[in-house]
Amino acid sequence: MPIADAADLKQRVFARALEEGFSSARVCAPDAVPQVMERLQAYLDAGYHGQMGWMADRVHWRGDPAALWPEARSVIMLAENYGPDHDPLAVLETPESAAISVYAQNRDYHDVAKKRLKRLGRWLIDEAGGEIKVFVDTAPVPEKALAQAAGLGWQGKHTNVVSRELGSWFFLGCLFTTLDLPKDAAEVDHCGSCRRCLDVCPTDAFPAPYRLDARRCISYLTIEHKGPVDEALRPALGNRIYGCDDCLAVCPWNKFAQASAEAKYHARDDLLAPDLADLAALDDAAFRALFSGSPIKRIGRDRFVRNVCYAIGNSGAARLVPAAQALCDDPDPAVADAARWAVDRLRGD
Repeated sequence: MPIADAADLKQRVFARALEEGFSSARVCAPDAVPQVMERLQAYLDAGYHGQMGWMADRVHWRGDPAALWPEARSVIMLAENYGPDHDPLAVLETPESAAISVYAQNRDYHDVAKKRLKRLGRWLIDEAGGEIKVFVDTAPVPEKALAQAAGLGWQGKHTNVVSRELGSWFFLGCLFTTLDLPKDAAEVDHCGSCRRCLDVCPTDAFPAPYRLDARRCISYLTIEHKGPVDEALRPALGNRIYGCDDCLAVCPWNKFAQASAEAKYHARDDLLAPDLADLAALDDAAFRALFSGSPIKRIGRDRFVRNVCYAIGNSGAARLVPAAQALCDDPDPAVADAARWAVDRLRGD
């Protein structure tokens, strides 16, 4: 859809995005990422997606955002800062406490960011007409590739998007529109010879720079993987019970990162370094109550407590043996297996 003064509208969109709470905005064309299909297919062929069968579903859309909505003429890519105000790796030094990924220490970003996107979209329709669709990590859209094409940042060697202004700590949102807005220049790679993100990975999940084998990634293992985790990988999980921030936290570009201004992303006191024994005692009702409104809720009590048991086994703390013992006959087989593994490990068997 042509616009009388597209450049002016684009600047007003950016200004409005900042008013809504986004940290940055850029525009690209839906067909600006032709490389995605080939890379995605190679990733799937290698089996790197593990149990994430949804990645292979609707691959024609995931690999070609222009096919997702052929009428779209522009993609407004938005960044939402969730930068922590604390050292996210400090909790790894207290193995009797649980390490929860920064993004999951408070409200579910899907809900927060999508509300912002919808408000921005409604404003755009009121201002210029057209149609919109908004996505926040909930549709077959290659957000990271689109973010680089729009100039928000580049996909670093850890495969996540890095920004020279925001570092590593930001969510991505997509606003597809039938309005034809001026496009921004793509960002180029600024990783250079740095390999900090690759070298810090506890499970060696990067077969090569810019390639991630999810089957070895702690975020995948603690969130997406169902059933028991490979015993060879369990010690490397440490006390990480939901996600992993290691490769993000060590990125040198975080020297420009700032703590998020959004209170809903600030860590809850009870999720900064919760005691493993307390988490191991959660039944389904208590789990749901504790993580109401949190992204953690979606993995369910069983997978969560399974992760807690692995952390207990890695803690080296004899006081946690009873917490694991109480779960050795848990109705969920993966929890019971993890609990027995933890008890054996703490006893030195």
